[in-house]
Amino acid sequence: MHIVYLTSEYPKTGLNGGGIGSVVAFLGRQLVKRGHSISVVGINNMPEDSFENDNGVQVYRLARSTWKIGKFYDHTKRTLRKINKIAESEKVDIVEGSELNFAFFPKRTSYKKIIRLHGGHHFFAIELDKKPSLWKGFQEKKSFKKADGYIAVSDYVGSQTQKHLNLIFPYQTIHNSVDTEIFSPSDTSLVERNTLLFVGTVCEKKGVRQLVQAFPLIRKQIPSVKLKIVGRDWKKPDGSSYISYLKLFISPADEDAIIIVGPVPHAHISKLMEQTDVCVFPSHMESMPIAWLEALAMGKKVVASNIGPGKEAIIQNQTGILVNPFKPNEIANGAIKILKDENADAIGIAARKDVSIRFNVEKIIGENISYYMDIIY
Repeated sequence: MHIVYLTSEYPKTGLNGGGIGSVVAFLGRQLVKRGHSISVVGINNMPEDSFENDNGVQVYRLARSTWKIGKFYDHTKRTLRKINKIAESEKVDIVEGSELNFAFFPKRTSYKKIIRLHGGHHFFAIELDKKPSLWKGFQEKKSFKKADGYIAVSDYVGSQTQKHLNLIFPYQTIHNSVDTEIFSPSDTSLVERNTLLFVGTVCEKKGVRQLVQAFPLIRKQIPSVKLKIVGRDWKKPDGSSYISYLKLFISPADEDAIIIVGPVPHAHISKLMEQTDVCVFPSHMESMPIAWLEALAMGKKVVASNIGPGKEAIIQNQTGILVNPFKPNEIANGAIKILKDENADAIGIAARKDVSIRFNVEKIIGENISYYMDIIY
């Protein structure tokens, strides 16, 4: 098969890709190992085209549009031209994108179009009690009607997207997976006791504000506790820094114990997790977060949100602790409970075993290949 993935988040040297980019990189490299051809087309963060061969994955980054308005349309037209150019060398069987990607694609194409539901515009807007944009909502519905297949990264995101779009489409749930060789059981001798780690975009929907508000409650019980916040800053609608806003919630008494690291290359995440006692992910909403699976795969003790697909990723009190992400006291209680539990390492061991079974690389890649074959034939 020759598959073209559409994403502008594919990991790049000096640029931290998003969760979708990590998923595509993982899938692409694994499929190349199994003899399939993989291309990636996305928009560059620079005003020029570029090309990269990443372990056999052909990555094409198109120059960012200079149009004053209609950038999305310009990007789509140039993406279509690039796909056609790629197909001249080798027939393209499948083009896979996210929820909005196919809005301006032709309905009929020589290849099959698949949407992988990572959580689109309607999903996140409505789940976070916001009103969907009419324009983006229109594009999303149009995109879904042009697709030939649908993969949901969790049962929750699949069913809720149907509900929010008021569309019935036949999706198959295929969970995300992680490289359990890179994210392997950590060396416990390197763990810094009573340390907490948050990994993700530093923004409101990731629950990092509530985590910061929970921290003084945790520190009252465990004075030596420290928190590292790792991830890129989010720019608010007015262009201001979310991290600057977040610092307003950190008291002077806790400034020495809360370290805002900023973005780090994805390749360094496993090392940070290895040195951490507990990973905390109080997201307000997710589709199927990679960072959670990476921490679980390393056998880390995890406190995460009980919302959305939380119960699909974590078995409560067996492979992690699920809490209400909107209540700082619950986040604090979860962290305190697992930090004080002398037998909590058993939760990490169970987490690693569970990920190795349910999110097994061979299993997940096999499900993807099977679905692709069914769509093509």
